Amino acid sequence: MPPGHSGRTLRGAFQRDDTMAWTLSAAETAFRDEVRDFLARELTPELRAAGRRCSGIFSDYEYGNRWHRILAARGWSVPHWPVEHGGTGWTPMQHYLFASELAAADAPPRAPMGPGMVAPVIIAFGTEAQKRAWLPGIRSGEDYWCQGYSEPQSGSDLASLQCKAVRDGNDYVINGTKIWTTHAQYANRMFCLVRTASGGKPQQGISFLCFDIPTPGITIRPIISISGDHELNQVFFDDVRVPAEGLIGEENQGWTIAKYLLQHERGGAWAPMLRARLRRLGAAADAAFAAGTRNHDEAGDMALRLAEMDCAIDALEATELQSLRAQARGEPHGIRPSMGKVLGSELRQRLTELGVEIAGHYAAASLPLDDGLGGELPIPEEAVFSMSAYLNDRAASIYAGSNEVQRNIVASHLLAR
Repeated sequence: MPPGHSGRTLRGAFQRDDTMAWTLSAAETAFRDEVRDFLARELTPELRAAGRRCSGIFSDYEYGNRWHRILAARGWSVPHWPVEHGGTGWTPMQHYLFASELAAADAPPRAPMGPGMVAPVIIAFGTEAQKRAWLPGIRSGEDYWCQGYSEPQSGSDLASLQCKAVRDGNDYVINGTKIWTTHAQYANRMFCLVRTASGGKPQQGISFLCFDIPTPGITIRPIISISGDHELNQVFFDDVRVPAEGLIGEENQGWTIAKYLLQHERGGAWAPMLRARLRRLGAAADAAFAAGTRNHDEAGDMALRLAEMDCAIDALEATELQSLRAQARGEPHGIRPSMGKVLGSELRQRLTELGVEIAGHYAAASLPLDDGLGGELPIPEEAVFSMSAYLNDRAASIYAGSNEVQRNIVASHLLAR
């Protein structure tokens, strides 16, 4: 065996108490146990399989929304919302514990477009009528939203978008296209950035509209990713009339609202999901370097690389816990969402690269691992997952604002001091 390799399983290095470096109070320990008990009762084997096989950002509609409705029945579907709108009033640490337990239990990751993206915008900028119309359906899972932001020529440079909305009486008439529209094929509502004025700075002529899907004139065409998944779509608008009452905030105020929303999209904790992925890699490495077939040099090298990832996740987790303490003190988010997005997405990509190496030749199998794939697989499931996750996560450093843009945000903030 290589020096320092004790012969214990690679996975053993990552099987520690879920509190990790935290010191939990009695109330926090009781809360964690309450969440664990709930998950043990409500997460069916089918839902756990869907969560385990989800190689993208979140599960397909069938499983993700089913799980959302179970959480809604418990009052936990929108924990981050204000209490008056259905939130839980949890502390930042309780939110973190909740996310950690969901990841550890293989709960299906839920689409954030409704609960985590448009809902905070509606709460912050919407009228009372808009809150009454849209928040209950998001909370219950009755409504499913998609995001109309990027365009073929307007990705990271979102201010250059050209999809137009012209006011005509009580309606806006929309013409143009949106691309990379995740889960538009399932959605019954969309929130969308549109150009309502030209001239001046491009950011000044953008508005934020919410409207129903389907609506006459809307065409949704699938985009199949290199991983074989159908998560993405291109949406075309041809003289689409939507009610003007769907305007959030003031006309041409959309850029301010969009920045507010992106802060929520980039926020949140990465470490719980990364920790769950690392545990899976440890188990996969144990299987790949099983007793009797163990290549000691390769096993030792992989153990070291997994340990390095463990340390990197610890560092990110420490940063996130520090952010939680700042949030509890009421401090503004600042550049923390941008820092977390860069660190979290790049660690996620590095984990998928290790997964492909562990899978070896099995990773070359062309077998899309969608959430609906049932039954036993002809090759190790983790190997199929590894390639699907690797291909899907190539986009992790692009979505929610490319990491290059996030680094510029961080640099601008630090250099301005």
